[in-house]
Order: sequence, then structure tokens, then C-alpha cells
Amino acid sequence: MLEEKNDNLQEADGKLEIDMSDAAKNDAIESNETESAQEKAVLSSEVEAEKPEATEQTDHQEALDAITNSNAEEGEDETLKGRHEIPMKDYDTFALDALVDELKKLVNTDKIMSVKDHIEEIKKSFLSKYNHLLDEKREEFNASKEDPNEEFEYHSPLKSKFDEYYNVFREKRNIHFKHLQTNLKSNLENRLAIVEELKELINPQENIKDTLKHFNDLRERWKNAGPIPKDKYNHVWNNFHFHVENFYDYLHLDREARDLDFKHNLEQKLKIISRVEQLAEETDINKSFRELQDLHRIWKEEIGPVSKEHRDNIWNKFSELTKKIHDKREVLFENQRAGEQQNLEIKKEIIAKIEALGTEKVNSHSQWLLQIEKVEALRNEFFAAGKVPTEVNEETWATFKTAVRNFNAFKNSFYKDIKKDQNENLNKKMALVAKAKELQESTDFAATTPVMKQIQEEWKQIGHVPKKYSDKIWKEFKDACNHYFDKLKEHKSEENGEEVAAFDNKKAYLDVLRAFQLTGDHKTDLDAIKAHIEIWKGYGKVPFSRRHIEGKFNKILDALFEKLSLSKKESEMMRFSNRIDSLSDSNDTRKLDNEKIFIMRKIEEVQNEIFQLENNIQFFANTKNAKKENSIVLEVRKNIAIHKESLEVWKDKLRQLRNLNQE
Repeated sequence: MLEEKNDNLQEADGKLEIDMSDAAKNDAIESNETESAQEKAVLSSEVEAEKPEATEQTDHQEALDAITNSNAEEGEDETLKGRHEIPMKDYDTFALDALVDELKKLVNTDKIMSVKDHIEEIKKSFLSKYNHLLDEKREEFNASKEDPNEEFEYHSPLKSKFDEYYNVFREKRNIHFKHLQTNLKSNLENRLAIVEELKELINPQENIKDTLKHFNDLRERWKNAGPIPKDKYNHVWNNFHFHVENFYDYLHLDREARDLDFKHNLEQKLKIISRVEQLAEETDINKSFRELQDLHRIWKEEIGPVSKEHRDNIWNKFSELTKKIHDKREVLFENQRAGEQQNLEIKKEIIAKIEALGTEKVNSHSQWLLQIEKVEALRNEFFAAGKVPTEVNEETWATFKTAVRNFNAFKNSFYKDIKKDQNENLNKKMALVAKAKELQESTDFAATTPVMKQIQEEWKQIGHVPKKYSDKIWKEFKDACNHYFDKLKEHKSEENGEEVAAFDNKKAYLDVLRAFQLTGDHKTDLDAIKAHIEIWKGYGKVPFSRRHIEGKFNKILDALFEKLSLSKKESEMMRFSNRIDSLSDSNDTRKLDNEKIFIMRKIEEVQNEIFQLENNIQFFANTKNAKKENSIVLEVRKNIAIHKESLEVWKDKLRQLRNLNQE
């Protein structure tokens, strides 16, 4: 745009009287100085951002200042220009992990200052929520600690990640500022030097063509000089344009050249006004305002002045449209503030509900769990409610924290009352653990066994202990009891000479089984396998410490069953029967009971599955197209048959177990 204007000036330059005498030049300059003085007030008013009259300034100044201040800030740091393209999210509604993910994404951008405001909002939201979580953890620790000298510690991987990403941002920001300050200082010096050269440009002794070329060079250098400090922005720009207009006055020597440039500038400014008229009707107010900033920058920095007769009219029109967009933006902000006020009322209601829960007395652990769930749900509602007005944000947050803290204190008072009973129960159970450990190596089985059974009964009668000790002492007690009863079983097995003989026989019989070969005749092979099983059973129980031999036998049987083409049910039942016989021979009632419970659950699962599939069939039967069953219906019927077959197998297993118990 600037190059186009300069070309116009150079083309008109050929009409100047280059060879006029010095006296003629001086006379022309003097006459032009008079006219320039008359126009200077109007020209300088355009230099001062082409402001309207004093009364209109009062009406429009707020809108113009909003544009100027924003442009000055972005003029200082060009990386700020992209910040408007990234929408500011309501980070108060984000969970801690979501805030960390958002921070990680933003710190990876090249223009770090364009996301500075977003990152600071994320930091504020994260620290508020994390500190609140920290307070809760500290209160829980203080309520449950046994040792008064124990110090509170809490480490969060999320906090470590947040600190890591924020440090990356801070380092990038510091590098950017250091580089920016160096450039700003250098650019300011360059621009001031250009202004000084511009002051000296008006020299009637020089050839006008050389002067115009020098003027165009200065404007190009100015265009590429880079950003300067925002507090110098208006002063330096206005100073530059003041001297540019002085030069235009000087060009009054060639009215045609100046008028041509005025006309071009008027056309450009009218185009801007036309675009602003369109922006005033846009629904996206923030987008309109951002483009309006750019248009103001172009108006001020890239387009020169216009003739006196149009100057006030176009500036007034431009400023009126600017105010119209600014007013619509203020309405938008008012609506946002109204939304924030609604959020405030919602948060006040949430705080009131938490305060009420902090006074409701409940008398059982299960009831307190419900109260805790209610408060947790209210906490989530509070965080999801959105922003509140800035002036009451800290107060609202403090009130919320106080309400939650009071609830926790009220809850802790209940648990402190029952903590004494739990500690007494803990002491009783620890005494039983000590007794069980003391007896676990005893070999006086006749005297010790009744005592071990008695302390197991006493354990069942004792109530709850503090949660953090519950699993530990139960494991110690269970291990001690199991150790003793395992030794008892082993002792009984070793004392039984028949069991030892049975082991020797079974060990020798394993070699017979390994050498057994199927004939290929199904009935013959099946009878032979059954005979081997009966022979194996006939040897009887083996010592408890040598019961692993049953696993070897079952492994050989499994291999034979795989080679033999038995029905699925028959093969399954033979394996099951052999395994149950092994458990029965070992007198392991606990494993038999567990097996029974497992089978009953499987029966229930299969029955439920059959019921669901039959309901699906009923649904298809009631549809209009049920005359001809499709592939889906056939597949469902097939699944029902498979499940019914499986159900019969599980029922046979349960009957076999129950018959074993009756025996």
C-alpha cells in the first residue's frame, strides 16, 4: 500500500519546476508556509489519532483507548497477536489431571506469550484445587495419626508434572523477555533516528526527486523497524506522523502530487469504514473487535492523511463505528458478568448445603459414607459451576473451604468417638495373633488343637479395628493358624503307614499308565481308562506331604482323554469325579466347600444367561417378521442349547458333591 502511494508521488514529480531559482523557491516556500500554518491544526489533529471534537472525545474516548492500549501492547510484543485465537476456557471446571494435560499442550506452542494468560489461569485453578486437596489430606492425617511426633507428608504425581510443565513455560518466558528487551531498546533507537532524519528532510536546497526517494526510504525503514516499548508507542508514532505531515505540507509545492496522494488515502480509509460497517453487524463480537484493532493500526500506521475537507467527516464516522462495536462488546461483557453472578448464586447454594451437612448428626459408619458421598458430589458441582465475579472470587473460595473443613471436623469427631473401641479391638486381636504364633510350631497336637480352634472363634467375636491395621493383622493371624493346621494334617498323614504304602503303589503305577496305549476302539479304551482310575482309587490316600502325586496322575489322564473321542460332558465328568475323589481322600473340607460354592455360582450364571436368551427369542417371536426365523434367531437358539448342556454338567457336579457330603 505504501509503495503504491510513493509511486504516485514520483510520477507527479516530473511536473515540478526543478530548475527554479533560489529566490523563486524561497518565495514558494514562504507562501506555502502560510497555507501550511493554516492547515497544520487540522493535520496535527489527524496525527493525534485524528480525534474528534472535545465533546465527542468524551463519548468515544473509552472505545478509542481500548483499541490504542491493545495495539500498543501487541506492538511491543508481536507474539501476543495470536492469543485472541485461542479461546479462554473455564478452567475452574477442569479436574486436576485435565488441567495438567491442558498445560502440557499449551507450553509446547512456539509463541509462548500468546498463551501466557491461559497458563496463568490454569495455574490459579490448579493451585486452588490442589491446596484444597492438601488441606483435606492433612485433616485426615491429623485425625488418624497415632504418633503425635509423626509429620504430615503428601506427594502427588500430578503436582510434580504440573511443576515440570510450568517450569518449562517460565524458562521460555524468561528467554523471550530477555530477547524482547534487547530488541525493543534497539528498535526504539532506530525509530528515533528515523524521526530525526525526517525532521531534516525538508530542505529546499535539495532536488525534489532525491528528497522523495529519501522520504520513501525512511518510510520503508520505519515499516521494518520492529516493535518498541508500549509506553513509547503513541508518542513515537505520533511524532513520526507529525513530521510526515510536515513533509506533505512541503509537497504543497506540487499540489497535483499531494492531491493525488490525498485521494488515494481517502479511498483506502473509506474502504476501512465500509469494512467496519460490516463488522458492526457481526454476531461474533470478539472477532469483530480483533479485526477492528487491525484496521485502526492500518489507519494510523500505514495510510497517510486526507484532504482537509474530508478529514473530520471520515474520522468521525470511523470513531462512531468504533464506539458502536465497543458498546456491543461491553454488552457482551455485561452478559458474562451476569452469568458470573448466576454462578455465584449457585456456589452460595452449594456452600449452604455443605454447611447443613456439617451439622446433621448420624450414628453409623454406613450413614457417614452417604454423607461423604453427598459432600463429594457437592464439591464436584462447585467446581463445575463456572467463574464468579473477580472481586468475590477469593471470598467465595474461602467460604467453600471453611464449609468443607467444618464438615470434615464434624465427621472426624464421630470417628474419634469410635476410635477408642477400635483400638481396644486391635489390642485384643494382636493378643490372639501373638498366641497363634506362639502355638503354630507346637507338636502337642492333642492339647494345642482345641486351643487353636478356640482362639479362631474368639477372633470372630471381636469387632472392627482401625482400617490401616486390619489387613496386616488378619494376614498374620491366618498364616499362623494355617501353618499349625497344615502341620497337623501332615503329622496325621505321616503317622498312617497305609498312606505311605498307597504312595509307593501309586508311584509305581504311574509307570504303568505312561506305558498304556489306546487300541483305537472307543469302548475298549474307555473301559480300560475307567479300570485304571478304579485301580488308582483302590490304593487309597497318600500322606499329605506327598499329595502332589495326584497331580501327576491327573495330567496323564488328561492326555488320554484328549486322545479319546469322548463326549464333552462325559470327559468333563470323569475329570471332575477323579479330582473330587482326591480332595475327599485328603479330607480337605475347605477346598470341597469352596468347590461347592463355585459350582453353585456357575449354575446361577448359566441360568441367568439362558433366561436372557429366551427373553430375546420371545422378543423376536412377537415381531411382524417372525414367520421366518433369521440367522440371528437361529444363533440364539443354538446358544441356548449350548448353555442348557453346560447347565446339566454343572448340576451333575453339584449332585456328586452333595452325595459325597451325605456319605
